[in-house]
Amino acid sequence: MTSAAAPPAVVGVIGGGRMGAGIAQSFAAAGSSVAVVERDAAAAIAAHDRIAAGLRQVAERGGLDETAARDAAARVTTVTSVAELPGDAGLVVEAVPEDVALKAGLLAAAEQAVGAECVLASNTSSLPVTEIAAALKRPARFLGMHFFNPVPVSALVELVTAPDTSEETLRSAIGWTRALGKQEIVVKDSPGFASSRLGLALGLEAIRMVEEGVADPEAVDTAMRLGYRHPMGPLRLTDVVGLDVRLAIAEHLHTTLGERFAPPRLLREKVSRGELGRKTGQGFYSWR
Repeated sequence: MTSAAAPPAVVGVIGGGRMGAGIAQSFAAAGSSVAVVERDAAAAIAAHDRIAAGLRQVAERGGLDETAARDAAARVTTVTSVAELPGDAGLVVEAVPEDVALKAGLLAAAEQAVGAECVLASNTSSLPVTEIAAALKRPARFLGMHFFNPVPVSALVELVTAPDTSEETLRSAIGWTRALGKQEIVVKDSPGFASSRLGLALGLEAIRMVEEGVADPEAVDTAMRLGYRHPMGPLRLTDVVGLDVRLAIAEHLHTTLGERFAPPRLLREKVSRGELGRKTGQGFYSWR
């Protein structure tokens, strides 16, 4: 059993949106210096503000004292190019939209900016890490690190190994996960891994039940919360994750695993109307 290690002294995070900011916040709170890559100066400022606000919220809840939260925020810097990632980074995690070519291109560029021993990781929730690894010169130093939303309070990290991922890389990722106070599961590269595949199967069936008029969203979610002790029902969770994200994963798994993952008509309709869940104010629930 791998014991908890210190997190990397220096971490790079590509993408400062909700997931990237949460990853950066978690490493900064654990003591790492974190460089966040965003597309331009305005987005970089917004990412830093997002991380600082998250750290203040943790302090307000008693998870950090105010001085520690300020110190953690001070350890976060932002850059506007992958080429500006710190050369001494021990870990670089990309957290950009679910597009294989986009992720592979950014990680290949990051590989050129950092040292040979740096571990590269993708935060993909369902895309094949083997395909992303094919773009890298050092695939042994690469794996999937699938964090969950919201990252600072989620207890799980799904570590996804490609065929070339080395044991040393996996051991490092396990230690860093535990240094964040999180629990890892290790899975081999497969469509949807373990978490997205199971979670999506439940979510799609819940959407079909609403589509067929079996029950309204609140009833479906209450059934799973009270009957099965899920902390959040599958439709509210879909709103939190984003209906567009769920649709993209469903389309990928439909292609790779077959008809049982075919996206319901209702999901497609909501996405086409811009009802993407919490981030747009409307999904299966109103978030306004």
